[in-house]
Amino acid sequence: MAKKPGSGLSAMKSRAAKTAAAAVAPSTQATASAPAAPKKRTSPMQFAREVRAEARKITWTTRKETWITSVMVFIMVVVTAGFFFVVDAGLSFGVNQLLKLANAG
Repeated sequence: MAKKPGSGLSAMKSRAAKTAAAAVAPSTQATASAPAAPKKRTSPMQFAREVRAEARKITWTTRKETWITSVMVFIMVVVTAGFFFVVDAGLSFGVNQLLKLANAG
């Protein structure tokens, strides 16, 4: 499979830096003495363009990554089920032994 453009480590770092700068910039521009200006309403077309731009930023997992993660989850479910089966069997055995001891006396 070919790598998507912009999926490299340096591209991700630059996107993260831009996002961090954009998140910090509005808060530094606002002052406590200035009243907040009412927000301008965007048109439905502008909203659709912004949604598409944000959707392009999403990085989806590859088929291989999804497969590996699914296998890891399955293995952990099996291990956890085995652990609880052993604990349940041990507790059941212990309770049965106590009940037998109580009935024998």
